[in-house]
Amino acid sequence: MKPKMKDDIDNILAILDDFGRSDTSRLKINVSEDISQGESARQYHLGRCDIGSPWACGTPFDVLEEDKE
Repeated sequence: MKPKMKDDIDNILAILDDFGRSDTSRLKINVSEDISQGESARQYHLGRCDIGSPWACGTPFDVLEEDKE
């Protein structure tokens, strides 16, 4: 295995280990040449892709309403 490839794998494993110890529930990795090597950036996401969904808008259609008497 090439030394560079081994370093890349070690870096990915370190990222996954850190993620596993965190309380973050989602991880998405984008590789970019726009930032320096070894640098990372974190971006906040507003939930679980619910933006504009019935759950996010407070209008879920599959929730049973209590019987009205």
